[in-house]
Amino acid sequence: MVLLLHSPMPLLFESVSHGDLAFGFFNIETDMLLLNDYFFFASDFCRHVTDLARQHADKPYRSAWDVHVMPHEAVGNLQGAIAGDDLSGFIGEAYRLFPFPTEARAFKQNPEGHSTRERVEALATTFVPARRIPVMVNPNGEFIAIGNYAFNRPQFHALLSYVWLGGYPRWKDDVRPAYVVQMAAAAEASLHPLFAGIAAFS
Repeated sequence: MVLLLHSPMPLLFESVSHGDLAFGFFNIETDMLLLNDYFFFASDFCRHVTDLARQHADKPYRSAWDVHVMPHEAVGNLQGAIAGDDLSGFIGEAYRLFPFPTEARAFKQNPEGHSTRERVEALATTFVPARRIPVMVNPNGEFIAIGNYAFNRPQFHALLSYVWLGGYPRWKDDVRPAYVVQMAAAAEASLHPLFAGIAAFS
């Protein structure tokens, strides 16, 4: 069972550590994101980015984020789950809870997806409990490492832009969750060098 990267939801993004990596939402009824084999909630991601954006520019940033690091065989088949013919693995079980919409016009990221967190988190924990992974930014803000995966400044900005847009399907009715709006405001106002030149929210 493998995650098929060329799906309509997560997209491939460049990294400095592993080349192209899948990143994004994988089900419109949850705000959980995947980063290759890392699964974490967009609300947490945006909160961490907001905190980072408010850090002093002259201090190194070190933190730890709660992440479900899924074994390869536990991830599932996203395209099969979307089609409804392969509900194996974590992604398949998520689609048992929240099937792909029958009408194409309903394929929009739900800005209330955070309301399903308790159910999705409990499901993810049946596969693997969340654990803390280190997150570090180098002193001049040129790179950020999220666990094993490192991104340069423009690559990281691209991840933020994806979340701002609501991924491939976009946010339903162009309504963004408050945590996304707060992240964007903090990033644009930030004096931290990691956010220098950001244009992800235009």
